[in-house]
Amino acid sequence: MDEHERHVPVLLQPAIRYLNVRRGGTYADATLGFAGHSTAIARELGPEGRLIAFDRDPEAMERAKARLNALRQELGPEMPEVILHDVEFSEMAELLPAASLDGLLADFGASSMHFDEAHRGFSFQAEGPLDMRMNPRRGVTAAQVVNQFGEKELADLIYEFGEERRSRRIARAIVRARPIATTAQLARIVAAAAPAMKSDRIHPATRTFQALRIYVNAELDEIIALLKAAPALLKPGGRLVVISFHSLEDRLAKDALREGAQQGIYEVLTRKPITAEAEETDRNPRARSAKLRAAERKAGAGNKE
Repeated sequence: MDEHERHVPVLLQPAIRYLNVRRGGTYADATLGFAGHSTAIARELGPEGRLIAFDRDPEAMERAKARLNALRQELGPEMPEVILHDVEFSEMAELLPAASLDGLLADFGASSMHFDEAHRGFSFQAEGPLDMRMNPRRGVTAAQVVNQFGEKELADLIYEFGEERRSRRIARAIVRARPIATTAQLARIVAAAAPAMKSDRIHPATRTFQALRIYVNAELDEIIALLKAAPALLKPGGRLVVISFHSLEDRLAKDALREGAQQGIYEVLTRKPITAEAEETDRNPRARSAKLRAAERKAGAGNKE
């Protein structure tokens, strides 16, 4: 299985459908990753179209460039203009003109690429350094958080960002076991402190690892900044499509779209979140937790802060 097959874009067809990609339009992919969604968008745009994509992960950016270059060879003169930005997507509002986008897509959270590569330190299923930074050029590592934060600070972080009810017990075990250097070591400590219960369908370290990843990458702050900027970036009739993977992300998206609708900025297109069908979840288990929400920018709605 090659990289293209391993890194499958989640909810691809619903995302493209709700984006309503039009030939000659301008679309932004806030989370380029392995360019799965971007490639599908580019195929629809034609030579007058423009695709603008963002990713703060330099490894992901290099792989995406290779995939988009291969698409350029395939499409030839039908390839749209592609502009790539290797920055956090929260910087989008500083880089794009107001009312410049026909559509904006964001696929939140870590990608399968991150979990598949042990050296990035995202997965508890493989031995690797405790890093978890999507941009390895900046920020604190998960190892620094685990080994330097106080017990209460760790417990609060694991509870808030991991929604882990046994956060105090886990934080106490982490502090007692320090120094902790690897993902596998941390996973064993967490599993021993808070073993799986019969009702659990996930590994006991899942929520703790999620909490550390969200904190290290300031993921919720990034999402809030993007959702706040989106209305001003979209043209009238432009679409916002967001894909989330856990309740914290989905709650932010749901609230932003609902508030936008109440203010007359958005028409919400998804009364309930769109989820993956059985065929997709069988092929790509990560899709099981994915939820897609979409809204359209109303014509004549003023830009409100």
